[in-house]
Amino acid sequence: MHDDRTLVEARLERAMGQFVRPAQYAERVPLVLSVWHVPGEPVPVDRALAAEYETFTTGTVWGKPWSTSWFRLSGRVPEEWAGRRVEAVIDPGFTGDGPGFQAEGLLYDAAGVPLKGIHPRNRHLTVGAPASGGEPVHLLLEAAANPAVLHGFEPTHLGDVLTAGDRPVYRFRSADLAVLDEAVWQLVLDVEVLSELMHELPMDRPRRHEILRALEDMLDALDLHDVSGTAQAARAALTDVLSRPASASAHRISATGHAHIDSAWLWPLRETVRKASRTFANVTALAADYPELVFSCSQAQQYAWVKEHQPHIWERIKKAVRDGNWAPVGSMWVESDANMPGGEALARQIVHGKRFFAEELGVETEEIWLPDSFGYTAAFPQLAKLAGIRWFLTQKLSWNQSNKMPHHTFWWEGIDGTRVFTHFPPVDTYNSQFHGRELAHAERNFADKGRATRSLVPFGWGDGGGGPTREMLEKARRLRSLEGSPRVEIEKPSAFFAAAEEEYGPHAPAWSGEMYLELHRATYTTQAKTKQGNRRSEHALREAELWCATASVRNPSYACPHDALDRLWKTVLLHQFHDILPGSSIAWVHREARDTYARVLAEVEEITAGAVAALGTDGPAVFNASPYERTEVVGDGLVTVPGLGSAPVPDTADEAVRAERDGDTHVLENSRLRVTVDARGLLSSVRDLAADREVLCGPGNLLQLHPDHPNAWDAWDIDRHYRRRHTDLTDVESVELVEDGPLRAVVRVTRTFGKSRITQELRLAAGARRVDIVTDVDWQESEKVLKAAFPIDVHAERSTAEIQFGHVHRPTHTNTSWDAARFEICAHRWLRIAEEGYGVAVLNDSTYGHDVTRTPSEGGLGTTVRLTLLRAPHSPDPETDLGTHRFTYALLPGADVGHAVAEGLALNLPLRVAGAPVVEPLVRVDHPGVTVESVKLAEDRSGDVVVRLYESRGGRARATLTPGFPVGRAEVTDLLERPLHESDLSPLAFELRPFQILTVRLRPA
Repeated sequence: MHDDRTLVEARLERAMGQFVRPAQYAERVPLVLSVWHVPGEPVPVDRALAAEYETFTTGTVWGKPWSTSWFRLSGRVPEEWAGRRVEAVIDPGFTGDGPGFQAEGLLYDAAGVPLKGIHPRNRHLTVGAPASGGEPVHLLLEAAANPAVLHGFEPTHLGDVLTAGDRPVYRFRSADLAVLDEAVWQLVLDVEVLSELMHELPMDRPRRHEILRALEDMLDALDLHDVSGTAQAARAALTDVLSRPASASAHRISATGHAHIDSAWLWPLRETVRKASRTFANVTALAADYPELVFSCSQAQQYAWVKEHQPHIWERIKKAVRDGNWAPVGSMWVESDANMPGGEALARQIVHGKRFFAEELGVETEEIWLPDSFGYTAAFPQLAKLAGIRWFLTQKLSWNQSNKMPHHTFWWEGIDGTRVFTHFPPVDTYNSQFHGRELAHAERNFADKGRATRSLVPFGWGDGGGGPTREMLEKARRLRSLEGSPRVEIEKPSAFFAAAEEEYGPHAPAWSGEMYLELHRATYTTQAKTKQGNRRSEHALREAELWCATASVRNPSYACPHDALDRLWKTVLLHQFHDILPGSSIAWVHREARDTYARVLAEVEEITAGAVAALGTDGPAVFNASPYERTEVVGDGLVTVPGLGSAPVPDTADEAVRAERDGDTHVLENSRLRVTVDARGLLSSVRDLAADREVLCGPGNLLQLHPDHPNAWDAWDIDRHYRRRHTDLTDVESVELVEDGPLRAVVRVTRTFGKSRITQELRLAAGARRVDIVTDVDWQESEKVLKAAFPIDVHAERSTAEIQFGHVHRPTHTNTSWDAARFEICAHRWLRIAEEGYGVAVLNDSTYGHDVTRTPSEGGLGTTVRLTLLRAPHSPDPETDLGTHRFTYALLPGADVGHAVAEGLALNLPLRVAGAPVVEPLVRVDHPGVTVESVKLAEDRSGDVVVRLYESRGGRARATLTPGFPVGRAEVTDLLERPLHESDLSPLAFELRPFQILTVRLRPA
């Protein structure tokens, strides 16, 4: 046979594009339009129903950026359309930008009941199926003029309503009643499934050619000038090739409807409320026509929004859950960043998520669902298990720049040894459309073939694109068993995970430690004030809960503000979403985040002050929210304060610090350290007096400025080539000694560079183990990154960075591509390097990005630790981080892991002086390696005290928890404070394995 394959394929392409697809809607009549342009922010439907509307015609521009317009659509179904499927088809001006990144709409009926979303790939609303003919149509369309912000990462002011301007961004194209020719529509889907499959099959497979000839027969049966009249005959030509079943060994795909909706990103939080409502309306409407639909939806916050703002849709969701069409998944309040949230915050993400799904929908979720976060902490497996979670899903590591993950289904092992069954969908998307190319890729790409036979495919348009469509469901029906294709079964993720674990669990490999994303490394740094707001809010809430619990136990008349704390925690959790905390959202989002954090901190401070005041009026006293005893300068003296307790305000000190000028240098010295600041304002020497050794092997606190031009993803990425150029900021405007003891010594250094100015105070206090560097910056740079370097005279094979409930080790060398890819890493409050017998830590109060490199010097091999302080990308926020910043970091010589843990907590939990009496700690732990993470009142408001603690040094620990109050009952619980087993009464003795987390519930007697 002659090879005319390309001719047949070209014939098919033209016939479908020019004749068949346009014939899906056979007849149309326009709807009559009128409009009300909302003068400000979006309004509820009752306001729109009462508004005054003006005449509007298609072809008219509408919608300044971020505005809302309400359209009335009126018409009547023609009598002659009786018995046919009639739909309203609406195009408010959709562009070539993807679904979810442009205009969107939600249709209501005349009474204001929400019906269905309108999106670029989902423009219809069924009016009659079949129509009676003659029925009136009255609809209300809430149309959002959301602009497309991301175009090649070019700077734009469209990302904030304050700067976006007033020029309309859309032209209303059409609003019609139309007859859907179902035979033609079904023919289009038949052809798409077969032609997509055909193009994925090898040329030497007979099946490919059988499909080609069947499509050719279809074309022969089709009259292109009477597509409607010949569509059924054309479909008949495809019946045989569509009916051939998949082979017994075909890859099995568990498909689940999905609509990954970023809780904020290229739109503000308020728009996500509407995006979720539109998509959820679509899904619940779709389930009526496709009872096999299962829609998997995470993020309890989005459910809560819809419950508050769209009660009709909320009731439909609850019904869909009962009917099995809707599967709440994910177990978290939002799909958070998975690197930077603190340990307790990450636990609360799970606690609040699982509690919402259980209380509101009666569902006990069993999986973590994070398809799009930028890397995954090794603390997750243990947290998952402690919340009753069995499975973990992500997809993001398919974005790795350098190294491909070796498994798609495996056991993920956390830092404590806990394992969770994990799956990466090999389809490499969480927005599948059931395209033949996607399914073939899933089968070819699946790394665990041979012993495992199945993978998961989430399908649907995300980010406000509307979720699954009827076309996707129709394709799934054809793909359930089709020769040459993987088998497709729509089902809940839990069904997939249970089957996959049963099939492959005993043989599945293990991946140990963090799952580092080899991309988006700059998200540890971008939008510094958002990150600072998160860090300070986490610690402020930690302190508030401690003193609220203490006040409740010590003062029976004190009423803990449970509702306020719950609301504040949920606000902080929301802002840990994986495009807010990482700094990758538009300017509007981060402007609002800064304001929100300010309000959170003010309210939490009020709560804390009220709790401390409830302890009594004696005093003053110094309160320590850290679990470790500490000695610090307060006022005119040195005070030692027990962990989680308080002590009297001191007026004397038995230690001192001295400072002197020696030529162009300043020397600060206490009983532990001698610090020399040279004429350039750099640390020329830090001498550890106890160890009798120099800490530095080069100038310390050297600020370095690099050009910062990633290949793409400006806010997200810092690419390796940035290191090839830098400027050492050694020019100095002034170096002055501003305090010279006896309790504090401070050298102030001021520099200007570019358009920016930086003032740093290098502080050494009496008795302190660390040198604090308090930094004020007026940052006015463009596409630069600012680093602070500490070349340390330590030969370190690895760095140790604090993460949630423990720490991880990372090589300092670049022997392998996996090591080299970690050229920017995340740490929480501290990062430590060490050689046998000696270590040094770098601490911070709001910085997450770091890099660690080996540093040859005359005396041998040292190690340079750098903190990544500030960036200035232009997309999606063209003015990222411009303005003033204040933050602190510190150098801690002679530090073991315990010192790093304690001093990191001290830096982030400043001592509090209040007019209250000295109080004993509510709880004490007698092992220094056991760190108390939180002390709080139980979520059920019973008055029980909940203590969460963990082994923080990486070893075994036998410890005793001693309550500072009579205890009637003690229980070990899961993260949700549900009992696991009862413990012996006071004292509470326990043994922890490395990094083990323990939650104890204490009932006051």
